[in-house]
Amino acid sequence: MTDLDTTPTGHDPAFVPPPPGPGAPGRKRRRWPIVLGVLVAIVGGGVWGLSRWNVNYYAITPGDATPVAPLITVPPAFNHPFSGSVLLTDVFVTQLNALTFLQERYFSSDAEVISTSDLLGPSTPPDQFFAQGYLEMTQAQQAATAAALNTLGYTVRADNAGALIYGIQPNSPAADSLKVAEVVVGVDYTLTPTACALVHALNGLHPGSTAVLKVEKSYINDSGVFVPGPVVQQKVTLGTPPKGLVETGCGRSTVPTAFLGIEPQTQYAWNFPVTVHVHTAGIGGPSAGLAMTLGIIDKLSGGHLTGGHIVAATGTIDAAGNVGDVGGVAEKTIAVERAGATVFFVPPQELAAARSKATAGLHVYAVSTLDQALRILKRLGGTVTTSHLLPQAAP
Repeated sequence: MTDLDTTPTGHDPAFVPPPPGPGAPGRKRRRWPIVLGVLVAIVGGGVWGLSRWNVNYYAITPGDATPVAPLITVPPAFNHPFSGSVLLTDVFVTQLNALTFLQERYFSSDAEVISTSDLLGPSTPPDQFFAQGYLEMTQAQQAATAAALNTLGYTVRADNAGALIYGIQPNSPAADSLKVAEVVVGVDYTLTPTACALVHALNGLHPGSTAVLKVEKSYINDSGVFVPGPVVQQKVTLGTPPKGLVETGCGRSTVPTAFLGIEPQTQYAWNFPVTVHVHTAGIGGPSAGLAMTLGIIDKLSGGHLTGGHIVAATGTIDAAGNVGDVGGVAEKTIAVERAGATVFFVPPQELAAARSKATAGLHVYAVSTLDQALRILKRLGGTVTTSHLLPQAAP
């Protein structure tokens, strides 16, 4: 042992400390603050550097499980108190730097780390990702309202309303003049009520020519809400199309004659016999579709749909009530557990992921349609009252 490892006890006269010198312990002790300070500076600089070094990865972590009832507004005559509740659940999506990548990848059991390409796909620029998510939420709200009203016996109609700009290719002719969430309703003198109508209207035009687009200047506001806008005329100089056949999804493969550079979807104008609003500011993506549908049905049909249970759901929905696959279900399961849910509906593809995180108190059910979810809720004691609604269904 050295003197630094030995501490004298009592008053042992045999213990005599050595005189200070170049190698004496006292001098070594005085060096330690300097060495420690240097180490702290090195570590701090390294941490700062890692925090400034962005990497091409995102973390998906458990978000919130929120009751949908307070988010849904219906006419006062249809508003009912609730027994139990329906929860929608989301995840947090965070872009990682080198420091947070290490934290989430190796020290967090609740995080899923995925690459930028896996999250965004091959064609989505990062700056369009969240705008697209808010568009998907808007579409999910409309589909949920349609599915709920159809289930309750109403007649719902949707009219084609233009070609919604879902994505824009970087460095394309559209990149300088158009934005995600705008709607193209005409090209020159041709109306474009659908995405395919826009494709056909552009076919035959040539690179370098100018197309006069009629564009509804709708947009996504700072809260993530779709806001309609006025229709204006906008000139765009078309570019040279990519080589080869392009599958347009409009019934045939086409050799395009000019290039605009947008990813269009058909925009719908819905005609709902009952006015329903769903307020989900700040939440993006389509995965709350099933939860919103159940919440609307519960709100309009007496408030006893859940049989007094706390029910969570995730899954896309269409107007016919078909439930589609979603992501982040393992993290969503953690969120609904924390919120006290006892029932969780998920798409069949995600049943294993949900059960891998569920405890014994959370019963997970795989459903591919709205009707399946309603039958399960009926077995659990839930009821849907439609006698006061059917006389008001549209003829």
